[in-house]
Amino acid sequence: MKQIPMVDLVGQYQKIKPEVDAAIGEILTNASFINGPAVKQFQQNLEQYLGVKHVIPCANGTDALQVAMMALNLKPGDEVITTSFTFIATAEVIALLQLTPVLVDVLPDTFNIDPAAIERAITPKTKAIVPVHLFGQTADMDAIMDLAEKHNLYVIEDNAQAIGADHYGKDGHSRKAGTIGHIGCTSFFPSKNLGCYGDGGAIFTNDDELATQLRVVVNHGMVVRYYHDYVGVNSRLDSIQAAILDIKLKRLDEYNKAIGGNGW
Repeated sequence: MKQIPMVDLVGQYQKIKPEVDAAIGEILTNASFINGPAVKQFQQNLEQYLGVKHVIPCANGTDALQVAMMALNLKPGDEVITTSFTFIATAEVIALLQLTPVLVDVLPDTFNIDPAAIERAITPKTKAIVPVHLFGQTADMDAIMDLAEKHNLYVIEDNAQAIGADHYGKDGHSRKAGTIGHIGCTSFFPSKNLGCYGDGGAIFTNDDELATQLRVVVNHGMVVRYYHDYVGVNSRLDSIQAAILDIKLKRLDEYNKAIGGNGW
């Protein structure tokens, strides 16, 4: 009996092989491996696709979450509310930064975080909410953003499973998942709908000041070369992965439609 893979990366590659091979060959020829033109091009094209002001590429989706929390200057002991139904990375980075993860339940029909459970979990120590969009379905971002405004909290969207999905708000307008909260994070792990051929990730925001801080954190806390104003990390999307992602971005809606549902 023939096994049918859930994600056929080999078959997908065969359909875009000439473009991918040419893009990789160009980078190998010009040796622009780190922060080369391919990274800038992908960043700009993803900003346009998502309708967001700033995309900050990084090394992986876990780093994206960690950098987001570092840029918000959260302190040890601060509480971050997130869902109990998610991959470990969501809670892992909270604990890694010595923040306190507060796990709440999900809604039975979508498996996305329950806004009512969020509200019950808010305390004076709560500083942020991390909703996780699952299976291409967005969490109830209207309710979550209302809670965040009411309690003066940050919202960091974990968008690793919903790149390209649309959220229709109470105002009738749609926005891409990951662009509604203060910061959005995604993963480009190979099995994702928009996946590279290694590790990769990105952070989104419409806030100019936050974007500046995010860019500083991903680059060793450096504003001017060799002058380090903050404690940061080394988290960069390399040029080869960016070039592959840029090719696949043009087909993201097609990939999502093939999977079915609301883009998924």
